[in-house]
Amino acid sequence: MAMYRKLGRTSSQRKALLRSQVTALIANGKIVTTEARAKEVRKQAEKLITLAIKEKDNFETVTVSAKVPKKENGKRVKEVVDGKKVTVYETVEKEIKKDSPSRLHARKQMDKVLYKYTDVPAERAQKKNNTKTVDLTNKLFDEIAPKYADRQGGYTRIVKIGLRKGDAAMEVVLELV
Repeated sequence: MAMYRKLGRTSSQRKALLRSQVTALIANGKIVTTEARAKEVRKQAEKLITLAIKEKDNFETVTVSAKVPKKENGKRVKEVVDGKKVTVYETVEKEIKKDSPSRLHARKQMDKVLYKYTDVPAERAQKKNNTKTVDLTNKLFDEIAPKYADRQGGYTRIVKIGLRKGDAAMEVVLELV
């Protein structure tokens, strides 16, 4: 007996399908799919959330100084030095999160499963500008993990919504609890 559902696809197609559905679930909070797919997606999503919960506070905050070009009215400020125009830089202090080795490993494990996700606002549909790339691993660590920190599993819910019209497959809503 197999340890997973084959979903009538080759292994590469199945992996791509599950990766895309897990990515959509983490990005949007819920997806509509068939019951068999939902049960497989649930397995992967719950593993990712558990990993994020274990490593959510495993970082240190470090202050770093960085040279940034000085700007006025959206343009870089230039000054003449030895007959050449040179950009003026200023030093800025920034606080960044430095991952511990175990959190970095968890982040890389999540990146193996999750696709890169670009969020397109509804009013800007079909346009390339004003889209933003969302880092789903950061979303898992910063938003989802604190929400489920006191739960012992069971981060997703499957709700049956009826049969699909074309092939009578049971459709369900898979959502984060």
